[in-house]
Amino acid sequence: MKIKTAGIVVLSVFFLLCGGLIIHSVVSHPQQAKRLLSKVVPLAAELDETEAISEVSVEAPAEPVAEIITAAPVIYPQLSATNTNEQIITLGATYDEIERFDDRDKYKFQVELTSKGAAVKTLMLSEFEDRNTQDPAPLALLMPLGSAQNIYSLANTALKVAPAAAAQFDSRAFPLNKLNWKLIETDTPDEVRFEAELFDAAPAIKTDKPGMVAVPIMLKIVKTYRVETDSYDLSCDIAVENLSTEPIKVLMQIQGPGGMAREGVRQDARKIKAAYHSGETGVAVEALDVAAMQKKIRKNDTDAFKVKDKNDEDALVWSALTNKYFAAIVRPIQTESQNGPWLRFTKAQYYPAPTLNDDDKDLQNGSFSMTSQPIILAAAGQDNAQQSFSLQMYVGPKDKKVFKKNAVYHSLQYFKTIDFRGCCCPQSVIAPMAFGIMWLMNTMFTLMGPLGNYGVVIMVLVALVRLAMHPVTKKSQVSMMKMQKLAPKMKEIQAKYAGNKQEMNKQVMAMYRDHGASPISGMLPMMLQMPIWIALWTAVYTSIDLRGAGFLPIWITDLSMPDQLFAIPYAAKIQTLPYIGKIFPAYFNLLPLLMGVVMFLQQKMMPSAQASAQTNPQMAQQQKMMMIMMPLLFPIMLYSGPSGVNLYIMSSISAGVIEQKIIRNHLKDKEEQDSIGKVPVTSKTGGKLKKKKPKPFYKG
Repeated sequence: MKIKTAGIVVLSVFFLLCGGLIIHSVVSHPQQAKRLLSKVVPLAAELDETEAISEVSVEAPAEPVAEIITAAPVIYPQLSATNTNEQIITLGATYDEIERFDDRDKYKFQVELTSKGAAVKTLMLSEFEDRNTQDPAPLALLMPLGSAQNIYSLANTALKVAPAAAAQFDSRAFPLNKLNWKLIETDTPDEVRFEAELFDAAPAIKTDKPGMVAVPIMLKIVKTYRVETDSYDLSCDIAVENLSTEPIKVLMQIQGPGGMAREGVRQDARKIKAAYHSGETGVAVEALDVAAMQKKIRKNDTDAFKVKDKNDEDALVWSALTNKYFAAIVRPIQTESQNGPWLRFTKAQYYPAPTLNDDDKDLQNGSFSMTSQPIILAAAGQDNAQQSFSLQMYVGPKDKKVFKKNAVYHSLQYFKTIDFRGCCCPQSVIAPMAFGIMWLMNTMFTLMGPLGNYGVVIMVLVALVRLAMHPVTKKSQVSMMKMQKLAPKMKEIQAKYAGNKQEMNKQVMAMYRDHGASPISGMLPMMLQMPIWIALWTAVYTSIDLRGAGFLPIWITDLSMPDQLFAIPYAAKIQTLPYIGKIFPAYFNLLPLLMGVVMFLQQKMMPSAQASAQTNPQMAQQQKMMMIMMPLLFPIMLYSGPSGVNLYIMSSISAGVIEQKIIRNHLKDKEEQDSIGKVPVTSKTGGKLKKKKPKPFYKG
C-alpha cells in the first residue's frame, strides 16, 4: 500500500510541479546567466538625463597596451565638438497592408535615424501590426529609452582617447550620444552618413586675430547606415581617423537595441542574450530576463553588479534583445585584418517604469552596452591612421524558417534566440521536438490552402498525437484498471497484516506479481508522454505564425491573445488598484472556463481516483480535493493566457476524455465477454459471438 500511495503522491506532485512551471516559467525560471548577471547595471531615471558621462561604466581593455616608461606625465586630450540641431532621416518603408510578404522589392522595416549620437530613434516592422485592434499600425520594435526618451539604439556613447603610449585610458569620456553629428550627403538613397569631428583643446594654436586661437581637429568618426529591400538587416559602418600628429588609441562604447515592447500577454518574456564561440563551430548562448534584473536590483544584490573579465576564447558572436516573438540581434563583422571580434558585450542595463502601477510594467525595459577593443591609430598621413569597423543588426521575427533560409543566420545560430519552455525536460530534448512540431503545423496550414486555420491545425495536431500515443495510453489505462480491480484484495491484506508492515508489503508485492499489475506500469507510460506534450505546448506558445492568426470570425480572433469573448462593463474603472495592480479582468474569456469543465470530467473518469477511494479513505479525500482544485486552479492561472495555448490544453483534455471513455468501454466489454466465455466480435467471426473452444488436453 505504501508503494501505491507514494506513487500516487509522487505523480500528483509531478503534474502539479509541471503545470506550475509551465504556466509561470517565464517568471519563476530565470535562465542561468552567470556572465550576464555579473553585468547588470541599474540605470535610474536621473542618470538618463544627466550630461555627465563618467557614470557610464566602460571596461578597461582586456589586453592593455604595453606601458612605455617615460619621465614625462601622460597628457590626455581634452575633447570638444561643435553641436548642431538634431536632424531626423528615414530609411526603408512601411505599407498600408500589414502582412508578411515575399516581394523582393519591398522593405522589411522602416528605420528613423537621428543625428543625436548617430543612432536609431525608432524602427517599425512592415509585416507585423501592433496590438491595436481598432486602428492597427506597423509594429514599433525599437523605441527611445529612459524617462526623457533620449537613449537611442546603436548610439555611440562614451568615447575615450589616449596617447598610444599610455598604459590606460583616462577616467573621463566624451559623450558622443549628446552630440548632434553632422549629416553628410550621399548618392545612395538607401544610405545615411553621419560625421563627428572632435577637437583637442590642449594644444591650442594662436591665430592672426587678436585673442583668438585655433583648435586643431584631432579625430574624425564617420558612421554610415544602410538598408536593403527584402532584408531584416540594418548595416552600420564606423570609420575612425586620426588627424593629429601623434599616434593615439581609441575606445568606443555603443548602446545596444532598446525600447522593445514585452509582447507576452501574461508574462514579460523579454531577455538580453549574448552568444559566444563554443568549440570550433558551436555557439553558447547566455540569457538574462528583464524581470530577473528587476529582482536583482530590488534585492540589492551587489554581486550582480560586478564585472568579470573575459577569456580570449569567449569571443562574442552576437548579442540581442528579444521578446516573445521578435529579436534585435547585433553582430560585429570581423575582417581578415582584425584579430578577433572588434566589439564585446559590456553590461546589461535595466530601465525601470516611472511608477509602481501595474499598467506601467510595459514601460520598464532592458538594453545593453557594447565596447570596442582598443583601436590603435597611427599619426595622420601614415598607414593605419584610419580604421573601419562594421556591424549588422537583425530586426525581425524569431522564425526558424527565416533563420534557416539565410546562410549567415543559420551559421551564427540565430535560432537560439527562440525560447522554449522545457518544464521538467532538458532543452536538448524539447527544442528538436518543438521545432519539428512547428514545422508540421506550418506544413498542415500550407496544405489547407485558402482554408488555412491555425486553430484547426492545433486541434488536428492534438488528435494525431493522441492517436499516435494511443497504445501507450491504453497500456496505462489497463494497468490502472487492474489496480482498481485489486482494490478489495488490497484492503483485505491491509486489514490482515495491519500490525506487520513488512509482511503486508511482501503480500502486496506478491499480489501484484500474481496478477501482472504494478503501480509503476500505470505511471511510466504517462511519464514517457510528457516530453511530447510539453514540446507540443511550447511549440504552440512560441510559434510566431500564431501571432495575429484567428480561429473564428467573432471569437478567438488572435491565437496569441486571450479569447476575449466580450468586454466587461466598467471593468477598466475598477480593475486596477495603486501599488497592487490588476484585480479584475477587462474581458470575459470563455475558453479557460470551458477548459475547467472538461478538466473536471477528466479527473472524474480517472481510474486511479476510484481505486484509491476503495483502498485508502485519506488518499481518496486528497484526490477529491485535487479533483476540485485542479479544475479551479488552472482556469484561474490561464485566464489571461494565449487562446492558442488554452485551445491546445482544452483539445488535449477533451481528446483524453473521449479516449478514456473508449478504452473503458472496450475493457468493460472484454470483461463481460470473458465472464461468459465468448470471443469478442471481430470481422473473422462474421459479427456473431462465439463461445470459446476448450483447449485439448493432449495435442498429438
